[in-house]
Amino acid sequence: MQYSIIQKSQLEGANRLDAEYFVTNQVFKEYYLGSEIVNFVQYGTSKDLNEEGRGYPTLRLNEFDSYFVKEPEKYCNRINQQQFLDLELKKNDILVCRTNGNPKLVGKSAIVIQDRPYAFASYLFRIRTNSEKINPSTLIAYLHSSFGRVEIEKNMMISNQTNFSPARFKLIRIPKFAKVFQDVIDGLILSAYDLSNKSGFYYNQAENLLLGELELSDFDIPQDLSYIVNFSEVKNANRVDAEYFQPKYEQVLKVLKQKGVFNLGSQFEVIKSKTFDYKEDGEVGVIKTKQLGKQFINFEVESKTSKDVVVKENLPKIKNGDILFASMGVGSLGKTNMYYDFEIKSNEFTIDSTLRILRNKTDYLPEGLAVYLNSNIGQELIYKYIVGSSGIISIYDTYLESFPIPVLTKPTQQKIADLVKMSHEARKKSKQLLEEAKKKSRGND
Repeated sequence: MQYSIIQKSQLEGANRLDAEYFVTNQVFKEYYLGSEIVNFVQYGTSKDLNEEGRGYPTLRLNEFDSYFVKEPEKYCNRINQQQFLDLELKKNDILVCRTNGNPKLVGKSAIVIQDRPYAFASYLFRIRTNSEKINPSTLIAYLHSSFGRVEIEKNMMISNQTNFSPARFKLIRIPKFAKVFQDVIDGLILSAYDLSNKSGFYYNQAENLLLGELELSDFDIPQDLSYIVNFSEVKNANRVDAEYFQPKYEQVLKVLKQKGVFNLGSQFEVIKSKTFDYKEDGEVGVIKTKQLGKQFINFEVESKTSKDVVVKENLPKIKNGDILFASMGVGSLGKTNMYYDFEIKSNEFTIDSTLRILRNKTDYLPEGLAVYLNSNIGQELIYKYIVGSSGIISIYDTYLESFPIPVLTKPTQQKIADLVKMSHEARKKSKQLLEEAKKKSRGND
């Protein structure tokens, strides 16, 4: 049994009664307070964001990719150029999530390795540090470590919605690291960033290869403002929504059909799940729509179930080479990620009812389908088949099974598969280096 003895004077001074606050670790003999290392603090914009590409790209928590930031998916058109320049991200900025409905995400942080023309949302704040005391790479590694997380959590404001403000950040303890030690961590972080960029490069190469094979690399998708549809077309399609009949879809399909197309269901099995009971201490992770990224799965699941439930409910288990597809949700529908068992070997996973597993049943390589569905061509066609209102949209399994996918030559499929695997392998190596940096930042060599 472990315990700590706290003096009454300490209790009164801290104005706290919860034991977790007073759990101390003696790993670091010397430390700074956050207030000693922070030179600059700024909140993001509170203006509404849009997905139409209008205004300035604005970073959200969604674009935190482990330690780094990705390209924003939303924009803000309610700030002027000067306001944007004031918010624009600069090299070595550190962004911190100050509030979120999920307490586990409060205090999550990411570093900006290179200047980025992005603003950032109001529930984030950025800090700039005194690099004479601690370099930004060492700080981000520490914030991601278990000791850093303890410091964040014990200084959170717990109320209706958990909050970790800049004032609270200034209360956390940050160890004093030797310069040579900081240089090692800095090297690991930069190497991880380089591998992360290579991962994106390999994936882009795979997409360029696919679009080149289909002769769609420079295809300009038309946006018609008006068009005429015959009643017979409406009757045959059993659809009356204007979106379904947009001429742009026919133009894309015309190009695809010149090379040849399959129905997705002829090459891949569409596997769905169902509603089932979650088990907090379960052994099987549950992948949900929120775990799907632009290209990669986030394996830090919040929900689990038991092996008994999986067997009893006959739930699908994700296998090596499966594709996970988001079948519903505004902003999420159409997200498509590959699953490789080398990415995370120690866990079993199933899916919730919002996802579909696409599992190949022929020699059509899954990487080709995944890259196609994630491409601008694939995404456009996916939205031809959506049903529902702007609040809740989905795609029926029958539409998914009949979804047109391109015929690809075997050599092209293999090249795409190789590049996608290289992308995932580079990402895994990047994460391994980040994990090493995190361990070093808590004193574990």
